Amino acid sequence: MSVSQQGKSLENCLIVVAAALVDRDGRLLVQQRPEGLSMAGLWEFPGGKIEPGETPEQALIRELEEELAIDVDHACLAPACFASEPLGDKHLLLLLYVCRKWRGTPVAQHASALRWVRPVELHGLAMPPADEPLIGLLEALV
Repeated sequence: MSVSQQGKSLENCLIVVAAALVDRDGRLLVQQRPEGLSMAGLWEFPGGKIEPGETPEQALIRELEEELAIDVDHACLAPACFASEPLGDKHLLLLLYVCRKWRGTPVAQHASALRWVRPVELHGLAMPPADEPLIGLLEALV
């Protein structure tokens, strides 16, 4: 790939952040995408797009407050891994953080449902393609 082609692919890159929230029992929180959104009904890690001027951590803290009504400190976000996946005419880059400490009880603000699952149970859930490669790593981490 030429340098100019690399630059074009970066322009078409959608960078999103997500959190693997881990409870005291070693379970992970996933949320179900609501009707009306792309990939409705699939289970995913909470998070979302990085807004202009935000760092990935700032975006994730904002998204967790908006989606789950929880408060997370920057220091409680541990970068874990990333996934790279074609998404229509764009390319999705998903940055996953592990978080074991937050304030508040997660409540589905926009999702159809929330579910606490053991890492091995993620294999049985319908998840977006970008989330699937993260399952094995999460099994090893948690």
